[in-house]
Amino acid sequence: MNARIAGLLVLGLATFASAPIVVRLAGTDADPVAITTVRTLAAALALLPFWWFHRSGRRSTPPEATNTWAWSWLAGLFLAAHFTLWVASLGLTSVASASVLVTSHPVLLILIESVLLRMRFQRLTWVGVLIAFCGSAMLALTDQTPATTYSDPALGNLLAITAAMMFVGYILISQNIRRHHTWLDYVGRVYVTTAVFTALFFWIGGGSSAAFKPGVIGSGLALAVGAQLIGHGVLNYAVKFIRPTLLSTLILAEPVFATILAVLVFSEVPALLSMVAMVVIMAGILTSWWGRRNDSA
Repeated sequence: MNARIAGLLVLGLATFASAPIVVRLAGTDADPVAITTVRTLAAALALLPFWWFHRSGRRSTPPEATNTWAWSWLAGLFLAAHFTLWVASLGLTSVASASVLVTSHPVLLILIESVLLRMRFQRLTWVGVLIAFCGSAMLALTDQTPATTYSDPALGNLLAITAAMMFVGYILISQNIRRHHTWLDYVGRVYVTTAVFTALFFWIGGGSSAAFKPGVIGSGLALAVGAQLIGHGVLNYAVKFIRPTLLSTLILAEPVFATILAVLVFSEVPALLSMVAMVVIMAGILTSWWGRRNDSA
């Protein structure tokens, strides 16, 4: 990993950390699907002219274009579900819990690589997975104490974990397509398809124009520029050069910074047991990666 990619990853992680704060600033009554719709539509519209110019300047269409579009639609579906579920979880549970659970994807990636891709892992990797799972269970329980101020922590935690599963599918597809396509060609396809799916989710959910309040629009635009164009843009660029498991592990710095920002902006200090659970999750995921370094592909 050269200095350029390292610098881009630092920038990307910073925008990821600010995302939950931006969502919270929209207000507790903000429609999460409306926020996601604004976010994805704005990001797609911002990239569309550049992507169109890039494609029109090419002399021929690659023979794998049809297959690439099919995979791009699937990646867009996963990413739209990831965004929607994650934003919805922030309205039900704490920033700390949502941020940690949504970034549990390294553990999920290891499991998928083992079961579906037939990769072999050392015992240390599986010990880390077990530690991380115990930490996640501990965090879910600490959010359900009588003193909690969150509307439905259990459901919020479940949504955050499901969002992590959607992210796993998205990043695996991203690596596959990025091997054969430029960054702009890939993100142009995926961001357009993501916008289509989020708009569809909004329509199926019975959303109305009244949901697009100033706070929702402002939050969506901020997320489009920050977390999506910069954060996910960096991720999609780096996935061509860094393996998905390592790349997703780097994103684990996000909950730490997000929690610090939540303390500064909302005075939302995690309970002691929640902080212990976060440490356990981090220790488990780092242990998994340490064992992963010596595993065979």
